[in-house]
Amino acid sequence: METARISTIIRLRPGIMAQAKRRAKQKNQSFNAYVEEVLDRASRVEWPVLPPDFKVSEEVLSFRIKNWKEPTKEELEADPRLAHIWEELSDED
Repeated sequence: METARISTIIRLRPGIMAQAKRRAKQKNQSFNAYVEEVLDRASRVEWPVLPPDFKVSEEVLSFRIKNWKEPTKEELEADPRLAHIWEELSDED
């Protein structure tokens, strides 16, 4: 399914416009598709990956919440806001 697009106008220096058009043509893409691809790639958040043997320092561990526990099913059913927040946090994994 195609995502809706928003029409916009950007101002580019003539040299950059010419380079982007050439590059799009080389890749058999429209100018718009090429610019969208470049912006998508440039704006992605890249999370660092820690090695499996990474050790968290005791100083960082000291920031843990003491006696933390997951909410129970009953607590989530009784508190819609908590349920929403918990669902959002669970989706990040």
